[in-house]
Amino acid sequence: MDRCVVLVDAGYLLGAAASLLAGEPARSRITVDHAALIQGLRLRAEADTEQPLLRIYWFDGAPDRVPQPEHRRLRVMPRVTVRLGALTRSDGRWAQKGVDAAMHAELTELARNRACSDVVLVTGDGDLLPGLMSAKEHGVAVHLWAVQAADGDYNQSEDLVAEADERRVLDRAWITQAVRAKDTGGVCAPPPVPRPEIAAILSAPLPEAALAASAERASEAQAAAARNGTAEPAARPAAQPQPTPNHKGVPTPKDLAALRTAGDRAAPAPVPQSAGNATLRWSSDKGWVERGGPLGEPTETASLPTLAQLTSAEQRWADREEDITTVGGDPFEVGQVFARRWMERLPETAHLQKLSTMYPRIPHRIDGELLRYAARFGLLAHKDDQIDEHDRYAIRAGFWREIDVTTAAEPAPAGE
Repeated sequence: MDRCVVLVDAGYLLGAAASLLAGEPARSRITVDHAALIQGLRLRAEADTEQPLLRIYWFDGAPDRVPQPEHRRLRVMPRVTVRLGALTRSDGRWAQKGVDAAMHAELTELARNRACSDVVLVTGDGDLLPGLMSAKEHGVAVHLWAVQAADGDYNQSEDLVAEADERRVLDRAWITQAVRAKDTGGVCAPPPVPRPEIAAILSAPLPEAALAASAERASEAQAAAARNGTAEPAARPAAQPQPTPNHKGVPTPKDLAALRTAGDRAAPAPVPQSAGNATLRWSSDKGWVERGGPLGEPTETASLPTLAQLTSAEQRWADREEDITTVGGDPFEVGQVFARRWMERLPETAHLQKLSTMYPRIPHRIDGELLRYAARFGLLAHKDDQIDEHDRYAIRAGFWREIDVTTAAEPAPAGE
């Protein structure tokens, strides 16, 4: 078949590009325009081989082989097929497993079936040498591409270079058409700083309805305690401070949890001991006072339908299509998309109004469904189930921001 195929070892391509542009092989130091990169690979392959492109195979590693947002975008691009190996952590470093074997198998199978006349390999691993030699024996011309080395030397196996029919170097000018180094302000190893989207979330105002509802509950509880003579004894240390907003003037979830807990302490009803130390984690009802309802869920939230209950088979298919083609996988964006779908499908606006009064607590069933949805984008696929705290915060903050925007935009009911 007179056509070409490109096999890309993403670990090599992007790692070498990071070394060239940022001074170290960490892919976190670069940003990649994948659409531009794929287009560049296609044009370069067709020009070098003088054959039309059949397909680009993108080989990469991922934790538990769960596609990351970049893989989801790549695999829906025309003429692109994504093959994932495992990404494992050992001695504090991430390593790909199974990528070389997958590339070897694909290369051998393409050559054996005469699926192409030319193969372009973007890799530097000598483990592909047997596959390269097998492809040559089947009459396939092998083109080996290298990324320009940061130190001017080879960053590929010498045996691989020696066996290739043709060799090209992707220089800095070509690489920078789709890859650029992240701006670190001139510091080689900057200290950890809050993620920009988290800072934006913290600086945004909270829904007024939520703050007013919290203050009103606390005031009513204190008044009831005063009338019934059940106020706390003076012996209680005064060091039980009322929650104060953080340094940006926005109460954190923990601040609001303490506010509600203070109100519960002032109420005549007994409060379990654990409630005094309750810490809200933007999730469900765990860590709060135990109340009635199915599966221990409060009765006021048990009636809230989940997104799965509101979604038809046709909508589920459309949601999946939207996730693949348009949702980038940013944690804040994921929370917004989930909230938007949930609100659009609610049969009654009363559900939305009920949820708004619970800020920042998300009912347990809905919160679990939200995090499972986020897992589709690889956001929660961390080694040893270590979910990133920043991602969880951003996912739930995105959910609440979308709820807040929608409720603020809704017109007030007639007669109010």
